[in-house]
Amino acid sequence: MNRRVFVTGGAHGIGRAIVEAFRGENDRVAFCDINSELGKKVSEMTGARFFEVDVTEKEALETCLQEILEEWGDLDVLVNNVGISIFEPLTETTVEHFDRVLSTNLRSAFITSRILAIHRKKNEKEKDQKNPYGRIVNLCSTRYLQSESGTEAYSASKGGIWSLTHALAVSLAPYRITVNCIAPGWVSVNEKEELSIADHEFHLSGRVGQAEDIARTCLFLCDEKNDFINGQCLTVDGGVTKKMIYP
Repeated sequence: MNRRVFVTGGAHGIGRAIVEAFRGENDRVAFCDINSELGKKVSEMTGARFFEVDVTEKEALETCLQEILEEWGDLDVLVNNVGISIFEPLTETTVEHFDRVLSTNLRSAFITSRILAIHRKKNEKEKDQKNPYGRIVNLCSTRYLQSESGTEAYSASKGGIWSLTHALAVSLAPYRITVNCIAPGWVSVNEKEELSIADHEFHLSGRVGQAEDIARTCLFLCDEKNDFINGQCLTVDGGVTKKMIYP
């Protein structure tokens, strides 16, 4: 099955790993990112199609997705991965910062999912074309259920992702689209990050997570046979959130 896949924020980190994973399955992949330089490099390395888009710009994101839908006819997999996570003390943050984080992390997922739903509805009504397969995977975070100081905007956005996920699962069921989210824990995406033995041993799995761990989880949720997993949030954190930790 050669799927048609679109990934937001696919130029680096977890998003890049997801792009590479689907290309490794010989799927047709397009992705967007605000970083033009990295986006072009990933496109050249993987053969995926790159769109330079700031997902906070509604018209630009919609135009990008519409172009793909018109060219490919439909979309089988949508991965709402894009996210920013700048933490700062509550007394120093601004409403504009809060809005920017929610617009990037949460609002963009609504925009892309809505466009796909409109397209599926139009196809079924006007062209009588019913795609029996569809997957949306949203990137959440373990911070949707636990926090540190100064993470209000990010935590709120990820809590919204979880709620948006199960709402979309209900709304998109008529179009045979399952909607799930992945909540990563500590995932090291910076090659220069220095990890200690203690960092790895903090995890029940004995290591800090890698972007490929999340990409493999995404492939699992998008497996054609896994349509009975729907409206769920799958935590991938090496077991950390199951530890009873006291100060």
